[in-house]
Amino acid sequence: MSRIFEALQRSESERTGTPLAPPALATELLQVVEREAIGQAPLNSPMSEFEAPEFVEEQFADNDLRQFRSLPVSLPPDSKLICLTAQESFGAEKFRFLGVRLRQLQQTRPLKKLLITSTIPEEGKTTIAANLAAILARKQQPKVLLLEGDLRRPSLSTQFGLGKIPGLSEWLQGESRPIQHIYRLEGSNLWLLPAGRPPENPLELMQSGRLSALFDQLSAWFDWIIIDSPPILPLADTSVWARLADGILLVTREGITKKRMLQQGLQALEQTKLLGAVVNSSANTDHTNYYQRYGPGVARQQVATPVK
Repeated sequence: MSRIFEALQRSESERTGTPLAPPALATELLQVVEREAIGQAPLNSPMSEFEAPEFVEEQFADNDLRQFRSLPVSLPPDSKLICLTAQESFGAEKFRFLGVRLRQLQQTRPLKKLLITSTIPEEGKTTIAANLAAILARKQQPKVLLLEGDLRRPSLSTQFGLGKIPGLSEWLQGESRPIQHIYRLEGSNLWLLPAGRPPENPLELMQSGRLSALFDQLSAWFDWIIIDSPPILPLADTSVWARLADGILLVTREGITKKRMLQQGLQALEQTKLLGAVVNSSANTDHTNYYQRYGPGVARQQVATPVK
């Protein structure tokens, strides 16, 4: 687990002005993806489509989260949200550790809006973001918002078994009014702002100037905002979310992420915001090296369970 501490210490060094060597992080990540990849069976099984819940718009007090509807979670059988389906599992334990380290880091620097991204599709960023948000929301006090920033290929609503519900896309295309499309997941301190229906002009909508004002309001409501963004390459969407975020976690997947792509991804990110990386689908995880080899984490932490 020393690599997690090293990565977070590097992030803190940047904040305080202590010299930091970002190339060390890049070199370490590149060594990971250069290892021989073990083939993984794709976990793209179709999930059941649920009937969308009735949506009723009303006006409420701006500071009252009770204005947002609570929806029951109905996870599909093949769900990879282990922090909800297998809370005592080995993988969920590593998400808990990552949550602890992020909360500790939050005490020493501004860190509320956390961006989860990857270099290319199919590296697992959406499932990592959902599991991390679920872990952070297990504490009684924090209010956590999971925001789906991938307006082109949304999937979070389906992963939670919520069907097709309106979200960020509908708000960006609608009249200038307080956002209504936030849903509390029953039995938790976790709220979801889904992407909604994919628009024809996602980047244009995101650059309309409305997101900045929205984030000011969301930051007043929530203790954590976990942003699941599109991949860095080849879209420009992630750059919009990166400007709004306080910190960034980069998801890579062993056997999928290529060295050249990772180099380009690292160059595209603002180094002062880069906290580290989650290495997904590691082939070298074993239970005898519990605290160094398994689960999501920062810099060189690895995940044995393949995710979408």
